[in-house]
Amino acid sequence: MKTQRQAAILRIVRRQTVGSQEQLRELLKAEGFDVTQATLSRDIRELGLAKVAAPDGGSHYASPPDGATIGPHLEQLLPTMLVSADGVGPLLVLKTATGAAQALGLAVDGAGWGEIIGTIAGDDAILVITRSERARRAVQTRIKELAGLPA
Repeated sequence: MKTQRQAAILRIVRRQTVGSQEQLRELLKAEGFDVTQATLSRDIRELGLAKVAAPDGGSHYASPPDGATIGPHLEQLLPTMLVSADGVGPLLVLKTATGAAQALGLAVDGAGWGEIIGTIAGDDAILVITRSERARRAVQTRIKELAGLPA
C-alpha cells in the first residue's frame, strides 16, 4: 500500500501544481488513499519532495529529478520484504512479498554495490546479476544478513 501511495504522490506532483500538504491530501483521497497528515509528511520526506518557489511568488511541491534514489534504504526494506535469496553462478534471485519487487529492486540498485551489474524486477522476484559467482555469494550473504535470514 505504501509503495502505491507514494507512486500516486509522485504522479500527482508531476502532473499538476500542488501548493500545500492539505491540497495533496485531498488529491490523494480522490485517488483512493485516505492518509493522515503525519503519514503524508513522512511520505513527502521519504520521496525527497521539496517546496520550490513559483514565478507567481507562491511555492509548490516538486519531485526529485528522474534517476534520483527515492524511498527507504535497502537496510530498511529487506527485513520486511525479502522472503528468500537463492542463486547459481553470477545470478541471484530474490523472492519478495507480492508487489514488493519493484521497490526492493530500486533499493538494491540505489545501494550502489560494486559487485552488482544490474537488476530486473517483476512483481514478487528480482534477478540480481553480479560480476562473478564469488560476487554473487558475497551479495547473497550480505543481503541475507541484512534481512535477518539464516545463512
